[in-house]
Amino acid sequence: MNKKLTLSVDDLIIEKAKAYADDNNESLSKLVENYFRLLTASKKNKITDISPLVKDLMGTIDVPEDFDYKKEKYEYLESRYLND
Repeated sequence: MNKKLTLSVDDLIIEKAKAYADDNNESLSKLVENYFRLLTASKKNKITDISPLVKDLMGTIDVPEDFDYKKEKYEYLESRYLND
């Protein structure tokens, strides 16, 4: 069952959203509905939407509890681009 919903949105955003909807052959209503569906999806549903390949790869690497990925990324980028 569909219900009507009234929203207040900035004019520029509406124009951009309409253009996006047109480019993707979808209605603005469908875009909003899909966005709300995504926002309200349970974690269980989000996990089942992961591709089988990614599911197979999950958990294959053991990372220490105190692993700081931001630090590691920074050090990698620094060595790659700043140490010539």
